[in-house]
Amino acid sequence: MRLTISTWNINSVRLRIDLVAKFVKAVRPDILCLQETKCPDDRFPLKRLRRLGYEHAALNGQRGYHGVAVLSRLPFDHVSIEGFGGKSDSRHVAVVIGERAGMRDPLTVHNIYVPAGGDAPDVNILVGDLNVAPLEHDVWSHRQLIDVVSHTPIECDRLNAVQRAGQWIDIMRMLVPEPTKLYTWWSYRSADWAAVNKGRRLDHIWVAPALGERVASMAVSKQTRGWPQPSDHVPVSATLEV
Repeated sequence: MRLTISTWNINSVRLRIDLVAKFVKAVRPDILCLQETKCPDDRFPLKRLRRLGYEHAALNGQRGYHGVAVLSRLPFDHVSIEGFGGKSDSRHVAVVIGERAGMRDPLTVHNIYVPAGGDAPDVNILVGDLNVAPLEHDVWSHRQLIDVVSHTPIECDRLNAVQRAGQWIDIMRMLVPEPTKLYTWWSYRSADWAAVNKGRRLDHIWVAPALGERVASMAVSKQTRGWPQPSDHVPVSATLEV
């Protein structure tokens, strides 16, 4: 069974629901993880997403900022929400998909929004906006951004330490190794973002070691940054054999 998971910091789901619809019609992920939905659960546009095939939703939203959601074509066996670092803000939601979906092994997916980097739980798959570009070629200029939040040594060192401690596989860099530049974010401040191309890789998909050989492909949907009223982040998708 092939499973495609996409992650996207949408920067307000209600404002950009048409962009979400356009993206899922093109990519058709089985699971869509959104960050910065900026939407309380009772105002989340579930009807529109159900019409697009996402019958199952795990929401952790709040008004105005933060907020995460997991939308799925497959049923959940379990949903959980955790706080990290003493925070009660809506930055995390996790789902287990397995028996009800007819999968041979259960799969745990954690969707996390971390405004300034941080720790990660021990799970099968972790996706989301971690807001750290940890490697030299994850930014347009390592030298010029070394003192800029998202690429400072302390952030990079700690995120890389988390990855090593959990034996996580960064599948984006597994499939597109350095020194190739790889970005998922382009600032709103750049009027000609595509030509200037001063990007950063702030969005990540990590998998547990047991899933490393099951990764079939990965794609960064850079074209969405050029759509009307875009998010400054673009979706990242991965397909796995599960």
